[in-house]
Amino acid sequence: MRSHLVILLLTIGTIVGAAEAHGQSLRSDDQIRIARTSGRIEIDGQLGDEGWQGAQPIGKWYEVNPGDNLEPKVRSVGYLAYDDRFLYAAFEFDDPDPASIRAPFADHDNISGNYTDYGGVILDTRNDGHSAVLLLATPRGVQYDASTDDASNEDNSPDYFWDSAGRITERGWTLEIRVPFSSLRYKSGDPQTWGIMLYRNYPRDFRYQMLSARLPRGGNCFICRSNPLVGLQGLPSGGHVVVAPYASASSDARPEGALGSPLAASDARFRGGLDVKWTPNAYNALDFTVKPDFSQIESDTAQISTNERFALFFDEKRTFFLEGVELLSTPIKAAYTRTITAPRWGSRLTGSMRGTRYTALIADDAGGGSTIIPGADESDFVPQAGGSYVVIARAKRDIGRSFASFLLTDREAHDGMSHNRVMGPDFQWRPTPGDAVTGQWLFSDTRTPNRRGLAAEWDGRSFSASAAHIDWGHNTEHFDLNLGYNDIGQGFRADTGFLPQVGLRKHNQDAGWTMRPASGFLRKARTFFHAERQTDRDGGLIARTVTPGVNMDVLWGGSIELKYIDDRTRSRAHTFGRHQLGYRVNFSPSRRISRVSVDGTLGEEIDFANSRPGHGATVNVNARINATDHLELALVQNQQRLSIDSAGVRDRLFTANVSRVRATYTFTARTFARIIGQYVSTSRDPALYVFRVSPRSGTFSGSALIAYKINWQSVLFVGYGDDRELSERHELEPASRQFFMKMSYAFQR
Repeated sequence: MRSHLVILLLTIGTIVGAAEAHGQSLRSDDQIRIARTSGRIEIDGQLGDEGWQGAQPIGKWYEVNPGDNLEPKVRSVGYLAYDDRFLYAAFEFDDPDPASIRAPFADHDNISGNYTDYGGVILDTRNDGHSAVLLLATPRGVQYDASTDDASNEDNSPDYFWDSAGRITERGWTLEIRVPFSSLRYKSGDPQTWGIMLYRNYPRDFRYQMLSARLPRGGNCFICRSNPLVGLQGLPSGGHVVVAPYASASSDARPEGALGSPLAASDARFRGGLDVKWTPNAYNALDFTVKPDFSQIESDTAQISTNERFALFFDEKRTFFLEGVELLSTPIKAAYTRTITAPRWGSRLTGSMRGTRYTALIADDAGGGSTIIPGADESDFVPQAGGSYVVIARAKRDIGRSFASFLLTDREAHDGMSHNRVMGPDFQWRPTPGDAVTGQWLFSDTRTPNRRGLAAEWDGRSFSASAAHIDWGHNTEHFDLNLGYNDIGQGFRADTGFLPQVGLRKHNQDAGWTMRPASGFLRKARTFFHAERQTDRDGGLIARTVTPGVNMDVLWGGSIELKYIDDRTRSRAHTFGRHQLGYRVNFSPSRRISRVSVDGTLGEEIDFANSRPGHGATVNVNARINATDHLELALVQNQQRLSIDSAGVRDRLFTANVSRVRATYTFTARTFARIIGQYVSTSRDPALYVFRVSPRSGTFSGSALIAYKINWQSVLFVGYGDDRELSERHELEPASRQFFMKMSYAFQR
């Protein structure tokens, strides 16, 4: 593996020289000029304020999807202004049929491009052509914000302080946005030049997307195409402070004895914590947290874990970990902050200096969560061995449209007897507008805890290994190709990351050909071919997959994908073949039925628990219904079935289901009430298992929540939870009951 490091370092050196020689900008030629406001602007969705009178209209827009930079079919006009504290944006979005505008009331970030009208700004405040902040809102003022990076794509986990208001009119709808400069990170200097794109989403028979900049097809970057924004002068230099304390109270009740016995309530528990953010200047942020709260996390997405070989991934939502979250995204997921399960405290510095972006955090984790024990064929969970100190740091140097980077993670046990340290460089080289080469090399050094009762390898042993990744992506208007290779050592560990599979070498190839008819039911069709081969360190086959297929964008904001899956996969000492049909159908037919989707597989399957062949199917059905503009119903029904041939007869091994109903009544953009009910069940035939299992298992989780939000850190939650488990009497017996309340407020200066 040392050869991989040498090759990677030589490649990075080549990239630095080549990128500096090939650093030309791909910015739009449509420069946008901004001027200071001529008066006061009130954020109410009406554009008659004095402050807008001198703003220059921005009326040149392009339909970038499904059309190829065409004249848009509806009129959009934007306006920009600023003062000493805020950046302002306003929009007039015409609509030939205002009654067809799709604008239900919803919670923050709960909007989708296929069934919601929205618009706003995309700001490249560092003017690096790589990263940006998305600030978008609907005609009801419902906000969506996210960070995006051309190397790691869009992430809506971060939230920002900003204001918005929309209004539906006789001609369409209007929108106003106000963004404090303290919410943005930008370079020092005067005057400033930023990158910006004005954006409109218009879902009707198809999803129409419009930008103030051209977006050529076949490119490998998005932010690099933004309009230059000039005219900003005298911006605040920093000094902003946000102090957000919270207090919560909860009361739990659990069975006095075995499941089915009466519930006994515990004493009420009170908890408090604090998040502090200080921006000493406009391009650095210092965060500090004491006992950050998990209650702002939405209940985890319904996922069936039965017959799964590897751990499932869930997104981070805690405030402290989200500043510059894109900096923690690398090809090998060696940094995953949800592994810091119960931080007592943490501090973090995030910023940029002379073209280098960086983030560094340290936290004291009390533990109590789970650790992944990875393997070549499957992974396992064990309880964390104890508390630890955690360090995560990454520095990323932009070189033209390319970058070079270095990542470090370190988890040191409180008792000093175990650790996991990971470090190494990564890069991305974009030699042409249609090509990108990405690579990463990491080295890990591990000493396990002396806790044999939790895991076989936890006997205090020490080991080390490396991991490497390289891929090349090539895009043209019609053709795309990706070639990749991973080499993960058997002893590689990333205890502060998410890497459930180790001890393998993987080759993958993806190719596609895209056609875009100009009219009719179909607006995009991509035929594709995927091939992947995984082997262990001795060359033994782990898995081999060949998948041809086609996906299409169709009427009613729809998409259809069909694929044939031919694979061979190892389960313990055996290798089994599978031939399956995979499918995905998604439509957004109307304002009221805003989403209906079905996906799954059908055909041969593998019983990984008992290591034998089988036949099965997975079906995942999702629906989103806006019964009124205020009431939303979200329905989920997921099912997995697996049968095996026994004595010449095909018998059902198990059926696993997830049924979920979520009803949300949103009074305003700040206040909502929500009820969730979820039932997870598995029915098994114990006679068909080679080990002892229960014939049925099931859990029910119910919750009710009332929420009031001034902003994402100033909230009031009052809720109730009820959890039940299926007993041997086949009844859902109470397993726990909770009442909880949380209040937090962000003080800003």
